[in-house]
Amino acid sequence: MTTKWLDQPELAAWIRLASVLELLPGALDSQLRRDNGLTHFEYFVLAMLSEAPDRTLRMTALAQHTSATLPRLSHVVRRLEDRGLIERFPCPTDARATNARLTDAGWDKIREAAPGHVATVREHVIDALTPEQVTQLTAITDAILTRLDPEGRMSDVYHRHDGN
Repeated sequence: MTTKWLDQPELAAWIRLASVLELLPGALDSQLRRDNGLTHFEYFVLAMLSEAPDRTLRMTALAQHTSATLPRLSHVVRRLEDRGLIERFPCPTDARATNARLTDAGWDKIREAAPGHVATVREHVIDALTPEQVTQLTAITDAILTRLDPEGRMSDVYHRHDGN
């Protein structure tokens, strides 16, 4: 098998993307921890519940929306439960399933955290780009997501915000 090595422009693009993938999570996490006592993943879990009907999802659906394993999600949800931000209860339509629901305190927490999180996203990503580059970024990430998520497991998460 012959390796198809990256040429210079491909390597330059890859190194920059890899650097963004390494640096951006830390920037998002730092702001949320400092201002709201949340990790970025905890914020993401709360955000997914905040956008769900009745602020409730089955744990399996929440795992799919956050691309988390059920053990990792259960651990994080337990921490958020201990803080009164989420509650778990048996699914009324399927006794084998468990639902997670955002509590009123969780709703307040996500509403408190959202402005700072958006400001950080804007500072580190959106405001660094022209409107044309934002459109290009959407197209680029769609192409990558098609490869990473061919079944579209998370597609409702990102398509929900397309305005279509």
